Amino acid sequence: MAIGEVSHTGNMKIILLFGLVAAVLAEVKNFDGEKVFRLMPTTDDHVLLIKELANNVKLDFWRPDSVDLVTIDMAVDFHVPLAHTDIVYTMLQQSGMKMGVLIEDLQAEMEEHLDSRDINPRAHSYTKYNTWDTIQAWIASISSSNPELISRQVIGNTYEGRPMNVLKIGRKSSSTKPSIFMDCGIHAREWISTAFCQWFVKEALSTYGTDSEMTSLLNQMDVYVLPIFNIDGYDYTHKTNRMWRKTRSAQSGSSCIGADPNRNWNAGWCTTGASPNPCSDTFCGSAPESEIEVKNVADFIRRNKSSIKAYLTIHSYSQLLLFPYSYTFALAEHHNELMAVAKGASNVLRSLYGTEYTSGPGAATIYPAAGGSDDWAYDLGVKYSFTFELRDTGRYGFLLPESQIKPTCEETMLAVKYIASHVQKNLY
Repeated sequence: MAIGEVSHTGNMKIILLFGLVAAVLAEVKNFDGEKVFRLMPTTDDHVLLIKELANNVKLDFWRPDSVDLVTIDMAVDFHVPLAHTDIVYTMLQQSGMKMGVLIEDLQAEMEEHLDSRDINPRAHSYTKYNTWDTIQAWIASISSSNPELISRQVIGNTYEGRPMNVLKIGRKSSSTKPSIFMDCGIHAREWISTAFCQWFVKEALSTYGTDSEMTSLLNQMDVYVLPIFNIDGYDYTHKTNRMWRKTRSAQSGSSCIGADPNRNWNAGWCTTGASPNPCSDTFCGSAPESEIEVKNVADFIRRNKSSIKAYLTIHSYSQLLLFPYSYTFALAEHHNELMAVAKGASNVLRSLYGTEYTSGPGAATIYPAAGGSDDWAYDLGVKYSFTFELRDTGRYGFLLPESQIKPTCEETMLAVKYIASHVQKNLY
């Protein structure tokens, strides 16, 4: 082969390599100048306008989860692509609908909410939003730190092959103890959720033996903690698109990626508040438990059904403490008890910083949504099934500043311990 030909091939390889690098870099989503609006529709025409806008512009709904859930007298938060900001703003102004701008520049807000960066990105801190790599190292470290109180097991891998570690916290026992299962980070962009699971593990280990409530809990029960449910999506929010919500699975017949892992459970699956469209943020998946992450967790809970007495799933945002049902307006069999527990937990949460939570069944309190994990767990027989929607009520939304991690986790701990105490008292 001639020298010139080798050189040409080498140059082509270099050009291709630079092209691939450029393509990868181009995938990192930038939100410069993009805004988050809050609307308050008060007429059918207002609701219709929002739906028309959503049909013509790719709006990213923050609250509610999709345009299909928008109703009169509901606060509606969504973020608008920069190219469509002016036309959306003009149409909203002309409509006479009450509106405001929650976030003026989404990219700037993203950079500002990470307000405690340190020199070592792999260093674990409980008051910052850690990357998946950092959390994975923390899981390995913390699970070997106190073998009398904590152990871990891999319950399966994610779609992209990452291990799903469940941490079991509790005083070792020769017999099976009743337990609580808690997961965080079902929705990828809800970073305060994942921060809470890490905080809970830290607090459980560090206060055992000094805090009577925690000591009693871990002596009598085990707590299973899944620090991040949707690991693939969470990693993607750190590396590519901070606003990503779903899993990262390929969908047959569609170029769109992922499903909503909190619409993928076999609880009224895909009947209301969920979409059969793979491109929707509330896509219910191709079938119940089509997402491997959901199947892994469902299988684990089914295997341990006899011991699991409570299921807690941590989300954000809206400051709500919800319980079944969300897929129907029918009241749960244990509605009165669950409402009393939720209100009691909300009261102790408020006692620390004055943070107000609203309690109630999902469908009536926010909106109907089928395929949720709390409804599924309740129908399986886990009576004490609750969903937390952590801070805030929309000023920062999914971009809660790191300065709020500590107070958010502190107050949420009070509510979780309240629920756990009630479960303990009603084991038998």
